[in-house]
Amino acid sequence: MFSNEHVNYLITYSFDFGNEELLSYYISFLRAISGKLNKNTVSLLVKTQDEEVVSFPLYVEAIRFAFHEESMIRTAVRSLALNIYHVGDDFLNKFVTSAPHSDYFANLVSFFREQCVNLSKLVSECPKNTCSESVSAILATVDEIEDNLYYFSDVISAGIPVVGRLITDNILQFLILPLLFPALQIDVDSNMKIGAVTSLYILCCILRIVKIKDLANTIAAALLYPLEAFAANSEAKLNGYVSGNDCAHENEEPNIDSVTPGDAGQFSLDIPSKASSSLVLPEDIITENNFYRSHLPLRETLLSYVTDGDDARALGSLSVLATLLQTKELDESMLDVLGILPQRKQHKKLLLQALVGEGSGEEQLFSSESGSLRDGVSSELDGYLQKLKEQYGVSCSVAEAGARPRIHRNQVLDALVNLLCRSNISAEILWDGGWLLRQLLPYSEAEFKNHHLKLLKDSYRNCTSVLLQEIKGIWPDLLITVLCDEWKKCKRAIEASSPRKEPKCILLPFQKLNSEDLPAESSLAAGERMNELVKVFVLLHQLQIFSLSRALPEQPPVHPPIDIPEISRARTAGLDVSGPKPGTEIRLVHALPCRIAFERGKERHLCFLAASVGTLGWVLLAEELPLKQHYGIVRVAAPLAGTNPRIDDKHSRWLHLRIRPSTLPFLDPPKSATHGKMKIKSLVDGRWTLAFRDDESCKTALSMIFEEINRQSSEVERRVKPVLDLEL
Repeated sequence: MFSNEHVNYLITYSFDFGNEELLSYYISFLRAISGKLNKNTVSLLVKTQDEEVVSFPLYVEAIRFAFHEESMIRTAVRSLALNIYHVGDDFLNKFVTSAPHSDYFANLVSFFREQCVNLSKLVSECPKNTCSESVSAILATVDEIEDNLYYFSDVISAGIPVVGRLITDNILQFLILPLLFPALQIDVDSNMKIGAVTSLYILCCILRIVKIKDLANTIAAALLYPLEAFAANSEAKLNGYVSGNDCAHENEEPNIDSVTPGDAGQFSLDIPSKASSSLVLPEDIITENNFYRSHLPLRETLLSYVTDGDDARALGSLSVLATLLQTKELDESMLDVLGILPQRKQHKKLLLQALVGEGSGEEQLFSSESGSLRDGVSSELDGYLQKLKEQYGVSCSVAEAGARPRIHRNQVLDALVNLLCRSNISAEILWDGGWLLRQLLPYSEAEFKNHHLKLLKDSYRNCTSVLLQEIKGIWPDLLITVLCDEWKKCKRAIEASSPRKEPKCILLPFQKLNSEDLPAESSLAAGERMNELVKVFVLLHQLQIFSLSRALPEQPPVHPPIDIPEISRARTAGLDVSGPKPGTEIRLVHALPCRIAFERGKERHLCFLAASVGTLGWVLLAEELPLKQHYGIVRVAAPLAGTNPRIDDKHSRWLHLRIRPSTLPFLDPPKSATHGKMKIKSLVDGRWTLAFRDDESCKTALSMIFEEINRQSSEVERRVKPVLDLEL
């Protein structure tokens, strides 16, 4: 079938591809042919001259549609290209990697770059529009971006060496150096087309998915440079690509990702030679306002986001550092230069050096200021710095980007400890910081600096004192449950071999209660704060145990519950830890008659009782049994904690109670959204207004509530005392 040029004639025939159905059949036809290719059959579809392939219509015609608007067409073309790359014919490989066909790989990066810009626009709009459609649009774009990177990885794995170099060069020259790196430091009023948060996410994805040693190490080396080193290449236009965004100026709001609004323009696939395509923005792209930041090395910019950035930037920077740490293609010497080489690996290298008798390895190994293999670091680093200067035009003296592993390591540790002492950051991000700290310092207190230990201890003590106040707050009945839950989760998180979250979490809004719908005094808002506080406390507590070289228990050390006291309202009423349920019969010895209306005009005569059993407590309304004196049937029960009892200012027989939900949304996963805000419409605070017979009865009910709340809080405090009394 392949002989006599019949197939090539069909491939090159001028079909009317305005008919989408015809185009679909045509691409399917080409893809089917590519599936039959091998070293023997491919010779029937190519033309050669002087033992070189000069024509290959199947490949040339297919990649014309590589960036078609229909995703199924794009997918089919990529599958076809991979089939061709896997044939393994040297002459064919030379054909696809020589001009003008090699432009296909630059076009792939160009197309990918446009997707990154579009993603940044979606991320910048997300804080203004946090609906599920906005999150879905981000996730869909993220899937496309990661699919593109996996395609890069598949192309590289085909085993054509030149292709790996082409992809590396294009990613560095037209994406990372001119767009992603400058986005990390440019001020919010600049005209960059991509925001810092999106830039951090893309860097993580590239390092995780595109497994090229040269690419990973070049990125790591470039992080030692300040922003000004990339100024000359900042916003360099990809060959032949002009975006409508270039003329617009972004108007970024503080603490959100940013891109330039405007029409994305027509995407061109015409790529002339690299020499003629180098375009540069005016030098005033770096303004006087960010002069200092432009001189800050990018690695220090990442650390500044950790210590001072908002949630998204702090998480993004931690993710980049964690991804670098987990990147197997990255040389250990480069990790050392960045200051993120784990201590155990440093000791292993120095021990090996001492065993083979090189230099002062033994001296360094047993020295309190253990250094690194400086000669090895310098030689490898110098090679990548030289490459950045000669091949990519990054202008900065080697002295400014020198290898100072010990200083850099101390900077990283300082940043992580300062992060753990921050009070204006999400607890989830602190856990990520705790994981990274454990990776760098895997042993014990001996690994910490004295000032680090002091900062962590002070932060832990402050957190403990705030947690003690929470025991007397709105959710003491759930505090131990949350504490045990978060203890197990935190232990798994910081002892895991890799970070808990995927990089796309950087882009998504954190799951939280809607502050617009919930007032600050709402019990659910208080529950969210309590949960955050417990997460922080658990992390700091576990780090203290770790620093003291103690084994981390599976459960927090809390006292077991005690039996119900003989003299208590709960025992008198016949209640136990299972709690009162509507329809349960109880004794009404301590109950007070009252009136309440759950519906307008429908007042009911009931008996009020407050009771607590261990860490649980309730306020009850029971209906007295007419034929059984001092006994009644529970009609309504609500949590005791958080009732915030108050006698009405004008009616001294009226008692106002706040009735909070019995649980929290994050303790009931089906009621929680996957991303974004929690579904809380069915969980809101209620109000009871009880009318008693006289002022004295109202005051007695108030005292009853306070007594039971104090009993409940005292029991919670007794049980958590071992956790709070950690000896430092």
